[in-house]
Amino acid sequence: MNKPYIIGIAGGSGSGKTFFLKCFLEHFNAHEVCLVSQDDYYIPVAHNMTPEENRLYNFDLPATIDNAHFLDDIQKLMRYETVYKQEYTFNNPNAVPKTLEVKPAPIIIVEGLFILHFKAIADLLDMKIFIDTEEHVALERRLKRDLIERGYSHDDVMYKWHNHVQPAYEEYLLPYKDESDRIITNNTHVAQDIIVITEEISKDLHKQIFPNQSAENDI
Repeated sequence: MNKPYIIGIAGGSGSGKTFFLKCFLEHFNAHEVCLVSQDDYYIPVAHNMTPEENRLYNFDLPATIDNAHFLDDIQKLMRYETVYKQEYTFNNPNAVPKTLEVKPAPIIIVEGLFILHFKAIADLLDMKIFIDTEEHVALERRLKRDLIERGYSHDDVMYKWHNHVQPAYEEYLLPYKDESDRIITNNTHVAQDIIVITEEISKDLHKQIFPNQSAENDI
């Protein structure tokens, strides 16, 4: 079988990667694309921590990711093998982790903060997309997510933002911005702006990867 086309989507916390991915995936059928997320490869530590230890622990470092497992699962998908992975539930003790089943597809999307920093993973990418966002917009989104979905207090979110999140972004992601194939500015709260961009990219990919299908659609 042909080698899958691998797209890397990178962006800092609060850049809007999740919404971008949601819009992007809507342009493909389930058998055309699969997604593997760095968020599911954190080395489990939070369940052993006190709240104070959790507040101080820096999750925004490459060392917190099981990079070898992450890379191995990407390579399995490249060999058209199905991947099974337990999801990571962050610091939510009430969440029951699900077993994720990722089926191989002609297009593999790899997303996460460090995917361009991990050279072995970056070298596999056929297209690198960088989601760029102004800091105040990203912080607003981070606050909304962590207060509601992950149970952090406002003080905890601000501490992590200034001491962990932004330093990590500047050291492990921002240096790769200019190496990316597409830089997408996502400061807007207007969904249509992102929908238009994802539609444009997906049309190009359909023509490149599924040329017979595109020809049929043009008839």
